Amino acid sequence: MPKPITAAVIGLGSMGWGAALSLLRADIATSGADIQQAVVARFSEEGGTGVMTPSAAARDANVVFVFVVNAEQAETVLFGEHGAVAAAGLGTVFVLCVTMPPSASITLADRLEKAGMMAIDAPVSGGAAKALSGEMTIMASGNAKAFDIAEPALSAIATRVFRLGDRPGLGSQVKMINQLLAGVHIAATAEAMTLGAKIGLDLKTLHEVIVECAGNSWMFENRGAHIVAGDYTPRSAVDIFVKDLGIVVSEAGAVTCPTPLSTAARELFIEASAQGLGRQDDAAVAKVLAGKCGAVLPEMET
Repeated sequence: MPKPITAAVIGLGSMGWGAALSLLRADIATSGADIQQAVVARFSEEGGTGVMTPSAAARDANVVFVFVVNAEQAETVLFGEHGAVAAAGLGTVFVLCVTMPPSASITLADRLEKAGMMAIDAPVSGGAAKALSGEMTIMASGNAKAFDIAEPALSAIATRVFRLGDRPGLGSQVKMINQLLAGVHIAATAEAMTLGAKIGLDLKTLHEVIVECAGNSWMFENRGAHIVAGDYTPRSAVDIFVKDLGIVVSEAGAVTCPTPLSTAARELFIEASAQGLGRQDDAAVAKVLAGKCGAVLPEMET
């Protein structure tokens, strides 16, 4: 009989939290690790096993999801002090749900395999709301056996799992292209809404109209609503796109592919971060443009 699946989630931020709760809803025993004690305690209250270290989370799991911010954090939670790999059983599947350079995902997967583990390069998309409802999209690549083992857990957290190939790195490459488009669309949304405000349009009406027209995008519909509401509570923060568009520009430069729109959008996110907006919702880049032209956006004082 196959071993019952048990899971761990390392990093209980907005995406990891939703994934962990989705696993619990699927009746998969799940441990969750985070550096914030209050979050760990809250996860225990939800029925999971809350722990403070990656090693404690991975000890009894055969599928370990890693939901940290970047490649450096991923390396630390996997191989650093109290890292998950040293505590995990041989053959444990590590699902790397981190937006990082493809080269970094390949390196980490290789190290995991050399340590006797299996790795799936599996960045995700969908935002906190879809993570919470178990409806994320996963862009994944890795060993077929690893997919077979992890399939119940992957199905619990996502409605679409794209299997892009058997080598790590492909998932991160596709996620990089997604982030290119997402970052550029957020910057374009900020530009459009700021221009609308400057010329005196009612932003709520403008948003309603464009959502029904050819100029719409998912990001305009979603982030435009944040600007209309003056709500910059971070669902995805400015600094995330400083990082993600940095990956785009760097990787594109390595293959001498021009990315003028990504470069311009990244500069806007960098400027917003420098103005102290780095932890606000990424739609806050509109504040930078508004400040330059004297446009007044809703609740700009927030």
